[in-house]
Amino acid sequence: MPDLKLRKTAYSVEEIFHEGGPTPAKSLRRASALAVIENPFAGRYEPDIQWFMEDLKPLGLQMATKLVELLGGADQVEGYGKGAMVGENGEIEHGALWHAPGGYAMRELLSDSKAIVPSTKKVTGMGGRLDVPITHINASYVRGHFDAMEVGLNDAPRANEMVLVLVMSTGARIHNRAGGLDAADIKGEDGLR
Repeated sequence: MPDLKLRKTAYSVEEIFHEGGPTPAKSLRRASALAVIENPFAGRYEPDIQWFMEDLKPLGLQMATKLVELLGGADQVEGYGKGAMVGENGEIEHGALWHAPGGYAMRELLSDSKAIVPSTKKVTGMGGRLDVPITHINASYVRGHFDAMEVGLNDAPRANEMVLVLVMSTGARIHNRAGGLDAADIKGEDGLR
């Protein structure tokens, strides 16, 4: 990570036992990884920014590895998502640089994953919050896995920073009953169904 200036990382795991109904046989765990980095493009327009994605790849792999570890192994992970918060001196396009490094890092560790990694990004001030979408790793249309995890840090992003985010989950929403494709019925041919 030669050109990457990392200020801090934060990892969290939440475990959901019920949502007002009966306690399910298995809880749902969601984990997030946040990395606060200096935005090398803050304060100016830079036409050539794609090179920075290469610098982000090792960070993406480090974050994804830790998430898999926190959730008990790759075989436990059923959902994923990613996002970025860009500080006020940056632009939303800087957050878009996280799409490939963050997504491919998770897919590398979850070797059976076929679905696109959902994503969100925004420009925000310090203490901003982001709802990161989550979908099933093999089929985007598994409605029970449509979820989100809210993330944020009280001291980031500073105006010249970005917060890069990865999230993973171990299953469907607790008490999901909105219908649609069930995880057991995935064909896994196109990442959609």
